[in-house]
Amino acid sequence: MPDSTKIVMKTSQAIEKAKELGLDLIEVSPKAKPPVCKIVDVGKYKYELEKKTKESKKHQIKSTVKEMRMSPKIQDHDYQTKMTHVKRFLEERHKVKVNILFKGREITHQELGMAIAKKTQEDLEDLAQLESGPRLIGRTITLIYSPSPGGKKSSNKKANNEKVNNEKVNNEKNKPTTGVKENGKDKNENQ
Repeated sequence: MPDSTKIVMKTSQAIEKAKELGLDLIEVSPKAKPPVCKIVDVGKYKYELEKKTKESKKHQIKSTVKEMRMSPKIQDHDYQTKMTHVKRFLEERHKVKVNILFKGREITHQELGMAIAKKTQEDLEDLAQLESGPRLIGRTITLIYSPSPGGKKSSNKKANNEKVNNEKVNNEKNKPTTGVKENGKDKNENQ
């Protein structure tokens, strides 16, 4: 009803009242005693429900699992490059699965893989929480990291802009100062 009053009436009366108003009768709570119904425009009602669900989905954070593969014989530079990617994923609020893969006879030296796993834990201590691992499953040591709670999404554009601005300020400070020239001589020389 337009004035949203609550009235107890028979079903047949409620149907007639809805027809009078040119609206629909919707059963909201069938298990209640007596059953609860609303007189509303069904199209508008569905639209508002759909709008509410879309609005609630906007505020949800989607988190995907990114994967990074390493070898127990990984070189330092390659390790640093991969860790840069892992840190970026964590800053973007994604979970990261680190897999250390053993090939061939490398499996006999599991301590090398565990050393890499320990190193990743130390490097990501401030950015992430270890969700599970390190676990050896078949020929792979698996670790799963999730972003630390309370962390914010970092915007790379903002960081890059700050870096550029800092470089400009530093360049201006380091420029040699020259006086204004009058008649081919520095203004400072006339004094």
